[in-house]
Amino acid sequence: MSSPPSTGRRRRLVLSVLIFAQVLIWIDGTALSTVYETLADPVRGLGATPGQLQWATGSYTLVLATATFTGGALGDRFGHRNTLLTGMALFGLASVGAAYSHDTGQLIATRAVMGLGAALLIPATLATISFTFEPAERPGAFGILGSFAGVGIAAGPVLAGLLLAKFWWGSVFLINVPVVLLGLFAIARTVPNFRPPTPRGLDVPGLLLSTAGLGLLSYGLIRAGQDGTVGEPAVWGTVAAGVAITAAFLVVELRREHPSFDPRLFRLRRFAAGNTTLTLLFLALSASGYYFAFYLQGVRGYSALHAATIGIPGAAGVVVGAPIATRLARRTSVRLVAGTSLLVAMAAMLVFSRFGLHTSIPLYIAMSIVMATAIGMTISPLTGAVLSSLPLQQAGSGSAVNATMRQTGSVLGIALGGTVLSIVYRHAVHGAAAGLPAPLKQQAETSAELARNVAGHHGPASLAHQADLAFVHAMHVGLLWAAASIALGAVLVFVGFLAPKAAHTAQTAQTAQTAQTEAGEATATPATAAVPAAK
Repeated sequence: MSSPPSTGRRRRLVLSVLIFAQVLIWIDGTALSTVYETLADPVRGLGATPGQLQWATGSYTLVLATATFTGGALGDRFGHRNTLLTGMALFGLASVGAAYSHDTGQLIATRAVMGLGAALLIPATLATISFTFEPAERPGAFGILGSFAGVGIAAGPVLAGLLLAKFWWGSVFLINVPVVLLGLFAIARTVPNFRPPTPRGLDVPGLLLSTAGLGLLSYGLIRAGQDGTVGEPAVWGTVAAGVAITAAFLVVELRREHPSFDPRLFRLRRFAAGNTTLTLLFLALSASGYYFAFYLQGVRGYSALHAATIGIPGAAGVVVGAPIATRLARRTSVRLVAGTSLLVAMAAMLVFSRFGLHTSIPLYIAMSIVMATAIGMTISPLTGAVLSSLPLQQAGSGSAVNATMRQTGSVLGIALGGTVLSIVYRHAVHGAAAGLPAPLKQQAETSAELARNVAGHHGPASLAHQADLAFVHAMHVGLLWAAASIALGAVLVFVGFLAPKAAHTAQTAQTAQTAQTEAGEATATPATAAVPAAK
């Protein structure tokens, strides 16, 4: 076990390097959303269907959700600097593979490998910060890490837009390569190889069961969008199998003496309410982000670069929101700050659900700022409060549960959100495509991108407009479900964080002190990148 850095300058240097490594994940998540429209284009991209695009994102978040706790255990065993280096290298190599994918299958596979790299990076980053900084300094360190999320959120789409304007779609993934090379050098030179005295064991059964359960659940939901119904045995049977295997995973974890994912922690009311709320929030954000990427570039016709610049003002909201929430939580409570912020986010989502073909872009930007600020004011204090509700000896397992729940929300958000979009769009465009030959009709009913391509090459010209209307209608339905998800999270916060009067003052002080703890991890996923401002 290495010794912690002894000087403040050395600790700040380590933090700077870790922030640089996390920017890699933030940039990648937002850059991918910018390339959705291009990937769906049969001429400029791969002609990807909605289901294939869902898997391009879902394979990444699926592996990240199920392998994060294994990544933390590997760091305990082999040293967290070593897992940082391995994760960075894996992420970089997979990025090159994604850039030169010849079909969607290769892209999905390489994205899964990138998720594995991120699963090594995230827990190693959090563990190294905890090891490097004294307990009193950790909230500030995590707060700084979280505040830099806006840099990646803003930079990713802009860099992707610039590259798409000059090069092919695969160049977007090559953004990661120089970051990886610099990160490998900096980590090797500055980061201590922290290793706890009692490392956690590898939970191979848990890894296999969680991956199979969540994978089958996601597959069934995405398949429902492709089939246009949930009544097919291939859909509900797969979903049922996923639920059953996930239940088996929880049983196995309950029987382990030191589980990687400890379901017992959900007996604590605040821990359960907070983590469930974050899952619902990330579900809503990943779904809405999927919609907005196609709305700006497909329906509104903006280039990737123009769409990215529209998102820059909103990205600043994530940076601004976290420190504001911390100060407000000190004066009031995490319950009031996070709960109110969730209600604001829900209201913003409802406004977005009324956007149409010609809605003012300044209004879009304004609502993006409101939405992103509310999200920043929710994730940072809520994550800190959730983790501070645990005894110190359970902090590691609590962090693993917290990270897994957020990533699970992202996976289900892409699966559910994309499926709602596909089913509603297919029904809405059916009448306009009814007169087409069967192969063209199938294309037009698959996605608005393919419908525009059919209209441009085969006609009728009106099909493109009808496809846009059908997409907007489907987006409205999906955003209403996303708003309902956020509203449920707000209810859980207001109820779950209601403290007895006698303990209210002490609890408020405790949660406010750690309001920024672990905030950096909360912004290291595509879900956070999925706020509308980031598109």
